[in-house]
Amino acid sequence: MADKVLIIVQARMASSRLPGKVMLPVMGKSLLALMIERLQMIQHKATIVIATTVSPDDDIIVEEANMLDVPYYRGDQYNLLDRHYQAAVIHQADVVLKIPSDCPLIDPRIIDDVLSYYFKHRGMYDYVSNLHPATYPDGNDVEIMTMDCLKQTWKNADKSMELEHTTPHIWENPQLFSIGNVSWETGLDYSMSHRFTIDYLEDYNFIKTVFEELYQHNKNFSCLDIIRLLNRKPHIYQINAEYAGVNWYRYHLNELKTIHPEQTRQISGFLLDS
Repeated sequence: MADKVLIIVQARMASSRLPGKVMLPVMGKSLLALMIERLQMIQHKATIVIATTVSPDDDIIVEEANMLDVPYYRGDQYNLLDRHYQAAVIHQADVVLKIPSDCPLIDPRIIDDVLSYYFKHRGMYDYVSNLHPATYPDGNDVEIMTMDCLKQTWKNADKSMELEHTTPHIWENPQLFSIGNVSWETGLDYSMSHRFTIDYLEDYNFIKTVFEELYQHNKNFSCLDIIRLLNRKPHIYQINAEYAGVNWYRYHLNELKTIHPEQTRQISGFLLDS
């Protein structure tokens, strides 16, 4: 019997830098709706679930999930690891994909590539991602883990950073887990130079512009289509270029053994910490 693949999209309204970012409008839809649409374009068979919180602020996420006819799970506001595990248990998953909701431009082909790698090496890996090391443009994050791996992590992870970010306990402990990685087939590394994720207003303006440029011609536009667009119209790249390379690692460099300072970038000024 085929493994049941579950894609878990963590989504909530709270955000210190851009509150409500997942529900921001683009072309008459929310960013969350557009992202779910892209996830539904993958070739592999998978169930999608939105994992949100019990906070009343996230009632709107539940309403959106119902409108999209996508199942949801409501759990702890800060323990995302528990949210992922409980959602996976409820949906009887064999294989779990963690896809953050701040990746509305994620390329379905990249998800398929990482899944294909995982299944090609079935039984060899507990965890496969395209992040360790990362090579794709930021915002194409795919992390795959077996249910056993997720359960073991849920039982043993105890640091607040591990609970908040779900998977660090796995990739920080290669002696406990067998870990695989998929690199961009182009041989390029745009992980620190191209930013397709959303955390700041400039990111929203960038993502909105990309959708407006590409979506009407081809709803299933690719990562390479975005790169070609940016090469043709470099002013679009510049919209959020100041944040390229900025990611959550910057807050935890003293805790992370496998992440090095060159894998993140600091920014001075109020925008970073507001």
